[in-house]
Amino acid sequence: MRVSVPTIITSSGAPKQTISPAAAVERIAGFLAPGKVTLITGAGVSVASGIRAYRGKDGRYMNPNYQPIFYHELTDQSEKGFAFRQRYWLRSYLGYPPVRDALPNTSHYAIAALQYASYLPRLVTQNVDGLHHKAIAHLWEPEHIQKQVLELHGTLHRVHCMRGHTVPRGIFQDWLSASNPRWREFVDNLEKTGQKLRTNPDGDVELEGVSYADFVVPGCPQCTLEGQQNSFHKPEVIFFGESIPSRIRNRSFHDVEESERVFVLGTTLATYSAFRLVKRALELRKPVMLLNVGPTRADGLPGVEKLEISSSLVLRDVVRAIL
Repeated sequence: MRVSVPTIITSSGAPKQTISPAAAVERIAGFLAPGKVTLITGAGVSVASGIRAYRGKDGRYMNPNYQPIFYHELTDQSEKGFAFRQRYWLRSYLGYPPVRDALPNTSHYAIAALQYASYLPRLVTQNVDGLHHKAIAHLWEPEHIQKQVLELHGTLHRVHCMRGHTVPRGIFQDWLSASNPRWREFVDNLEKTGQKLRTNPDGDVELEGVSYADFVVPGCPQCTLEGQQNSFHKPEVIFFGESIPSRIRNRSFHDVEESERVFVLGTTLATYSAFRLVKRALELRKPVMLLNVGPTRADGLPGVEKLEISSSLVLRDVVRAIL
């Protein structure tokens, strides 16, 4: 299945079902306490870490002018495709440091505690920021984290060339810096002054009146050693229009099917790759609880219990109630 541009989520006009933090803690703790729960998370979980969500409380895009690059544009072998890659990598070069330096927030650590205590044996995240990994890295080895946390849409923290050579994103950032000293100086000035650019959840930034034509995308050193000239690089993120690998798709369904309940946190479910997991849970008559501020694609579906409250207000107390 290919990832398509998310559905526009609008309010149905029905009154919101307000709930107090204390009542929400009781409901969530009761839902999670039996264990065997698969958790599905979205951008809302990372907002308190300084990473912007796609949508606000009203379900509308926070940046209505946001125009992501599609997979077919990024992979175009013509000059036009090369220009798209220049645009992507300049904006991503500027946007990656805030994602790299972001720290897990209260929700991430609460989730990590419930993972470690085996109440949430499976976690499927739409986020590409790696904060779930950071939150539990002091408890689990990387190999174990990979088994327990599925990144449905990939990660910003690795990059590969078109011939499959993979490098950590930090190393690729160094290549971009070395190839573009003027932009490296621009980043250094941002860090010195504390100025911040408007970022998107996928590590992109908004730039006005900038030419991308002189931005250098470096060649792959390994390809050069093998006698090939190759400057086609892509982060290990699933772009709009790109197919989710079958092993990831199959595992996401398996994680839902092996659970007894599904807990959905901080997402409008506007992207079908996540919404279909909720649909699958409902087909199997598994209880679904959804915690999100603002309208979602699952609002009003029979079998979905929705709590309109921020995770940062309740999850720490949920952990206390359960553990």
